[in-house]
Parts: sequence; C-alpha cells; structure tokens
Amino acid sequence: MVIGVISDTHGLLRQEALQAFADAKVEHILHAGDVGDIAILQALHTLASVTAIRGNIDVSGPCSDLPLTNVVELSGIIFYLVHSISDLDINPAVAGISVVISGHSHRSSIEVKDGVLYFNPGSAGPKRFSLPITAGLIVVSDGIESSILDLSAG
Repeated sequence: MVIGVISDTHGLLRQEALQAFADAKVEHILHAGDVGDIAILQALHTLASVTAIRGNIDVSGPCSDLPLTNVVELSGIIFYLVHSISDLDINPAVAGISVVISGHSHRSSIEVKDGVLYFNPGSAGPKRFSLPITAGLIVVSDGIESSILDLSAG
C-alpha cells in the first residue's frame, strides 16, 4: 500500500504535490493539519481516500471541524496523526501505534524510537524562510518504507 503524507498546506495545494501523489499511485492520503481550506482535502480526495486532522490555523470554517488527532489502520499498520509532536499525549509504543504522523514544524523528519516511526513530511504549502517544500510517502509491504519528496520548483 502506498500512502501519501502531507502537512501545513496553509490553503495552498501545489500541483507538484498532486502530481507526486498521482505518480506514486497513492492509495490513501494522510494530512497532518494546518489544511487552511477544505477544498484542499476535496482535491486530495480525487486521488485517494483522505484522513485529516486540524492544525493550529484551522480555527474557523469546515477545517475547524476536523479532529485534533486521529487513528487510522492501513494495511494492518496503525497510524496516529497529531499536528504538533509536542502535543503527543500517549506513549505510541505502549498503545500499539506503529507510525506517528505530525507536522507543524515545517521541517521534514524521519526517526524511529522504541520501534515507532515518527514521520513529519514537512510543509507542502507556501514557502517559509529557506525551508524546502516537501511531502512524503510511506509504503507498507513486507515492512514500512518512508521517504520525503522535494516539491520545490526548479
């Protein structure tokens, strides 16, 4: 199973993100918050099923109705979505969570702690400082493979 991971779109869904997810043939998309516009989730849904949470900017309109956290099982793997990793209030290893998806920092990262994959796809929205524009892929097959996609133009 191929899973697209995106965060911090802040109202901007880049064509590069849609194209990368289409090229990878994603089967599900996880959005880790700061959506900014419900139309982004609707556009992502044209590619695959979407699980999304709200971030700190999603305070009004339909995005404010998204949950603060979410748990989804995909291909036998349990994913936990939280916008800011500092808001993680469970012990994922004890809770049986295999992958924690977060955003907020606008910095991509992939780290394994206590057998749990912590994955932040970075920011796919408006350019911020000198940080790259990124999203991510997780492939669940005989294990879990994760990668960061550089969406920066040029």
